[in-house]
Amino acid sequence: MRILVISHMYPSSVNPVYGIFVHKQVKALQEQGCSVKVISPVPYAPWPLPLLKKKWRDYASIPSQAVVDGVEVYYPRYLEFPRSFLLQHSGRLMYLGLRRLVRRLSRDFKFDLIHAHVALPDGHAAFLLKKAYNLPVIVTVHGVDFLSTIHKGDKIKQKLFAILEGADRIITVSSKLKRIIADRPFAAKTVVINNGINPEDCGPGQSGKTQARRVLSVSNLKKTKGLDINMRAIAQLADKYPDLMYYVVGDGEERQNLEKLAAELNIKDRVVFMGRLDHPATMKQMAEADIFCLPSWQEGFGIVYIEAMAQGLPTIAVRGEGIEDVIAHDQNGLLVRPHCVKDVVTALDLLLSDPAKALSLGQAGRQTVMNGFTWKHNAEKTLKLYEEVLSK
Repeated sequence: MRILVISHMYPSSVNPVYGIFVHKQVKALQEQGCSVKVISPVPYAPWPLPLLKKKWRDYASIPSQAVVDGVEVYYPRYLEFPRSFLLQHSGRLMYLGLRRLVRRLSRDFKFDLIHAHVALPDGHAAFLLKKAYNLPVIVTVHGVDFLSTIHKGDKIKQKLFAILEGADRIITVSSKLKRIIADRPFAAKTVVINNGINPEDCGPGQSGKTQARRVLSVSNLKKTKGLDINMRAIAQLADKYPDLMYYVVGDGEERQNLEKLAAELNIKDRVVFMGRLDHPATMKQMAEADIFCLPSWQEGFGIVYIEAMAQGLPTIAVRGEGIEDVIAHDQNGLLVRPHCVKDVVTALDLLLSDPAKALSLGQAGRQTVMNGFTWKHNAEKTLKLYEEVLSK
């Protein structure tokens, strides 16, 4: 089976972890016998934009094609406007940027199916290719389409729904995302296929420690991630646990505010901002941690949670989010209410004061992930969906 993947989220020379979850799925599909080529459109960055901002310099430096871990990836340029301006037309602009490349690739690689990641703009471009090549299109919604894009105006919402109505099948990475469109006609052709992890990326799991004192978060530093809630909880537990430390992997616009908050809470010496790390280095931090806590209230799924669980870390997440497909409260992890410092304090205190409980939850979480949430599981379900679409 020959698959064309379209995803602006994909590892590149500039950012080797961007869209790593799409790459992991592609690798797993290859192992299932699929032939895959990836098109990862990049915003056009003409002079003098690269002189003005690092973002545009990065875009300009990405090569037109590369082989990423054995996957053939193309990076055509397309016109993109800042601040979501004309977002409803962004997919057409993306299509114009990649159509010649698709025409050239299709001469030697006759695609059976197009798989786009996110509806706008990638799914829109795929929909236009569907009409040009008469190929089935599958669109995966990872979260941003339903948690952000859909709220950016009626025209954008209408375009988003039109794309999903035109897709042959829709994948959401969690039940939460599918519930958002439960009343839409295209809900009937929507299936949930959770993201996964590679077991080989994870260590043997936690063996149990006499004291659990190292709390970890891995995320972009955004308000919705709840890192400030973690810090307030750490501050409340500091006197009870003098050696308690909080490590934060990631970077983003909230870093300065979070550093200021750490100083205001008098826990500056307990919070370590590690910045953005590559995937192996992040996995190493998870292996060295004792508890994973990310009280984020806007998560489509959250691969980072199952990565932590696969390491055997007792994991704290938020009720009502995508990770509820995986975590059953007090069975293989802990769930807290959104925006609730008190709940996070209670959850951390439980794990810190009862190492046996922490170990039990960590082991159960690891088993849950290994039994049903690997990229192999994901690829098998995705391949089955491909076969169903192509058999019609």
